[in-house]
Amino acid sequence: MPFPSNSILLDAPAVLAKAGVRAGTIVADLGCGTSGHFVIPAAHMVGGAGHVYAVDILKSVLAGVESRAKLEGATSIETVWGNCELLRGVKIADNAVDTTLVINNLYMTKNRQTFLREAARLTKVGGKIVVIDWKPVASPLGPPAESRVSADSVKTDAAAVGLKFVEAWDPAPYFWGLIFAKL
Repeated sequence: MPFPSNSILLDAPAVLAKAGVRAGTIVADLGCGTSGHFVIPAAHMVGGAGHVYAVDILKSVLAGVESRAKLEGATSIETVWGNCELLRGVKIADNAVDTTLVINNLYMTKNRQTFLREAARLTKVGGKIVVIDWKPVASPLGPPAESRVSADSVKTDAAAVGLKFVEAWDPAPYFWGLIFAKL
C-alpha cells in the first residue's frame, strides 16, 4: 500500500511548535527525506535570523529538498550530506544546533545509540532533540511492526548517551514522540 502524503501522517508545524522552534532558532533535521516535510516549515518558522540544516545520506534526497525550498521561497536552508550512523559523520560543528529532529529514522538504523550520540554532538547544551517514530504495533501504514522501535527502548538508548528525558507525547495516531535535552 502506498504511503499517503506526510502531511496526513505528521503535522510538521505542530511538531516544530512543540519543539520550541521559532524565529532565530537553528534546526537540524537528520535523515530529512526528499519532501523536506519538516525542513521547509522549519525554514519559514526560523526566518532569516535562523538556520535549518537538512541532513541526509542520499544526495538525490538533498537535491529534492533544494528544489522544493527554491519553489517555496524557503531560504535559510543548508543541505548537508552526512551519515548519522557514524560519530562525526555529519559535517556540522559541535554544539551548533538548538533543536535536532530525528523523525522516522531509528527504525531503520542499525545502531540507535550512535545515531543519538551524533544528534547530541550537534545540539547545544540545553538544546532539544526531538525523536518521533512509528509505534511498534501493526498498522495499515508504515514499516512492518517487527522493524519498529519502542519509545521505552529509545529512552534507554538516549539515557545511555547522556540525554535527559523531558517529555513524551503522541504526535499522530501511528507515532510516538519524545523530547530530550542535552545536558
